[in-house]
Formats: sequence, structure tokens, C-alpha cells
Amino acid sequence: MKVLFIGDIVGSIGRNMLYDYLPRLKRKYAADVIIANGENAASGRGITRAIFDDLLRAGVDIVTMGNHTWDQKEIYDFIDETEYLIRPANFSEEAPGKGMTTITKNGITMSVINLHGRTFLPPHADPFEKADLLIEEAKKISPLVFVDFHAEATSEKIAMGWHLDGKASVVVGTHTHVQTADERILPNGTAYLTDAGMTGPYDEVLGMKKEDVIYRFKTNMPVRFEVPKKGRAQLSGLIVEIDDLNGKAKSIERILINEDHRFEG
Repeated sequence: MKVLFIGDIVGSIGRNMLYDYLPRLKRKYAADVIIANGENAASGRGITRAIFDDLLRAGVDIVTMGNHTWDQKEIYDFIDETEYLIRPANFSEEAPGKGMTTITKNGITMSVINLHGRTFLPPHADPFEKADLLIEEAKKISPLVFVDFHAEATSEKIAMGWHLDGKASVVVGTHTHVQTADERILPNGTAYLTDAGMTGPYDEVLGMKKEDVIYRFKTNMPVRFEVPKKGRAQLSGLIVEIDDLNGKAKSIERILINEDHRFEG
């Protein structure tokens, strides 16, 4: 199975970049399953029903979330209704939605798990313990398991990669919006990348207007960060091939596209 993962979609610029390039990426890599992190898809904060539906129509199979899961209050109205929108599994047991789902394509089933880090972020339940519990459950269905670990600290993400080596097929980090160059297959067969990067504005600061961010750093005064409506864009992600029989990763490749770079697809 080939899995295409799209890093954090930020605002309308990020969504439009995905809509433009996803068909070509799917053809180029012959992806079976497409996963995208959508926690910043609605103006940088959360996701709406309309945006979620648009992502599915564009070809995304599963949308994962993160620390901005609840920023758009309407998510409470539909997150329990859909099989393919998941929020971090180590959120409170009282939270709506779920943190793991399964999908079957071309006769092959894979589980997808979303987790939330605890370092430099609001406290939640132990993601390492939750990962073990969910993977044990997932392995009863299929050896293929994909994990989106939405976390701030590089060390926490790397630790999760090593913790799940040989348990998960793929562990990919999200949240920091800057793609790392440390993709590898760990010794026991888990494909790992510290951060997939961002799909959104290219000439800003982590997808937010750079003037606002610079003002905040220079003055330490409060300012609302906003996603610009226009400008150059980038798409970040990765493509992973997983062995259908044993769930071990066979290859991993980073994807990084800027609008001013020609894409051959």
C-alpha cells in the first residue's frame, strides 16, 4: 500500500494548493490512501464541515487534527457523524469524536491513529500509553498502522518514533509547520519523519502574516495572527510504501513543492 500524507493545511491558500496539486501527486505516486492534517484548514484555526467535505471531494480519504481541533465550534455538530475525521486519541474520554479509524483500499486495510504531544502544549493523557493500547487493538484487524503525532518538541516526536519502531508502519510528526530532513526507516521497519511540514503560505511565518508575528516578537504586545488570503504557497508531505503482508515500511520520500517551482506530474 502506498500512503500519501499532506502536512498541516493552513487557510485558503493551503487548501487551494492541495486542490491544485493533489490529482497530480496521486497520479505521480500511485497513492492508495491520502491522509491530510486539517487542524489549521479554516483560517488557521480548526476545520468546518464545508471544508472537511471539500477535502474529501478533492480526494483526501482521512483528515487528522491537533491542538486547534475545537476552534471551530461547529465541529461538535459533525465529528461524531463521520468515520474519516479523527482528533488526537489522548484527548479527554469526554471529548466527542475518536482518535483512530480504519480504511480499506484495494483489499488492504490500514488503521490511522492521531495523537497529541504534551511538551510545550496543553496537558493531555500519555500519548505513549495510548499509542500502545490503540496499536494493540489495530493489529487485530491489520498489521498496517499509520500514526500522526501532533507535537511541538522534536525530542518527543523522535522518542515516539523509537517507541513505536516495529509496532507502527509509519510515525509522522505534525504541528511545527517546518519540514524536517530526517526521513528514515527505523531498524524494525517503521518509517519516520519528525515533521511533515505545512501546506499553506510560503512567504510568511508558519503560515501567519509575517508583519504580525514580527510585531509580537519586537513589542511583546498581543496581536491576533491571521493567515493571508493571497501569495505564494507551498505543499509539504511524504509518500510511504508499506508491505501489505507484514506492515513494515518499504520506502519513505519527502514531498516539498513551492508554487514557483515547476512540478512534473
